[in-house]
Amino acid sequence: MLKIKQFTFNMFGINTYVVWNPETGNAAVIDPGMINDKEQAQIDRFISENGLVVHNLINTHMHVDHIFGDLYIKDKYDVDIAASPDDNFLGERAAMQCRMFGLPDDMAAVRIDRELKEGDTLEIGGEKVEILSVPGHSPGSLVLYFPQSKWAITGDVLFRRSIGRTDLVAGNHKQLIDGITRKLFALPDDTVVYPGHGDPTTIGEEKKENPFI
Repeated sequence: MLKIKQFTFNMFGINTYVVWNPETGNAAVIDPGMINDKEQAQIDRFISENGLVVHNLINTHMHVDHIFGDLYIKDKYDVDIAASPDDNFLGERAAMQCRMFGLPDDMAAVRIDRELKEGDTLEIGGEKVEILSVPGHSPGSLVLYFPQSKWAITGDVLFRRSIGRTDLVAGNHKQLIDGITRKLFALPDDTVVYPGHGDPTTIGEEKKENPFI
């Protein structure tokens, strides 16, 4: 059975997840949002203390708050960056994204090494992970569904009692709502949702209580 650890990083309060198999130590880092040495040390310490070997670096999407730590994890743990090619333009424009939020614009471009799309599968710690494409917050927004563990890591697609904003570049509200209702709400009600910001929830709770859908 896989385990999951949530970290909350940077001024945007983004959730970075480490998912691992406690028997083998095989691990994945999802949406690395570390923005300074202190946050980098925090995730490094966790990986070291638990004897983990990072095999995957996955972005649910390429908005800048979710990719601040991509190049650090890529270089330190010698892993490829996996994400949707539909968000490649966002990674290329990392410095421009920073300027939009009044941040220093010296951030290097983040380029995707491994393209993920609807219907693809990954193996994380010996468990098959299904890739769902749910655009609308960004064109390349992905959800990682772990059917065996009964989790969905949703990035900024679905939150507890909320949804991702659609007023950013290439956002599409109708597309987002359609993807949530058709794909995420088709998952079992007891699926735990680990979102890109805020607290976990379940698919069943959001079907009943989410006021935006």
